[in-house]
Amino acid sequence: MTNEGFDPIVGNAAGVLILGTFPGEESLKQKQYYAHPRNVFWDMIAAICDTVEINDYNTRCDCAKKNGIAIWDVIKSCDREGSSDGRIKRGHFIVNDFRDLFSRHSFKAIFFNGQKAAMLFKHYVEPTMLPCLPQLVTLPSTSPAYATISKQQKLQCWLEVRACLSTYARTDQL
Repeated sequence: MTNEGFDPIVGNAAGVLILGTFPGEESLKQKQYYAHPRNVFWDMIAAICDTVEINDYNTRCDCAKKNGIAIWDVIKSCDREGSSDGRIKRGHFIVNDFRDLFSRHSFKAIFFNGQKAAMLFKHYVEPTMLPCLPQLVTLPSTSPAYATISKQQKLQCWLEVRACLSTYARTDQL
């Protein structure tokens, strides 16, 4: 069965793009990015934005946009059983149209939510986009399936997004 992903969450002043692979089952069911209750993505966004935990999805999206963060996935549609990125059927997926997104927004960096998103982007998208790509950074996955490191260790890595946003904000003000 082919599943369809979501449109990007992106505001007018987006400075960074965070890319996942494809929404999990719970996200598809709720029609919300990172809806699984044990996925710590929105905790990372709250910390990056220096705000308290936000539980309302629309407020979460508004917070990301207000702070210059865009959110999307590498894959637009795919055949997959379950939520695991490893279960995406090879050759049975379509990547999103990044040319269109990049023509409308000038991202300073792209952060990948996990290795699979980075690998897919670098294999299927990057070769068609050179040389116009910004800095590419792979972060540890926020998925509950990736339990190799603690939430606190993940946060230390994810705070690189905040550092990137503040660096470019200072540069833009010069």
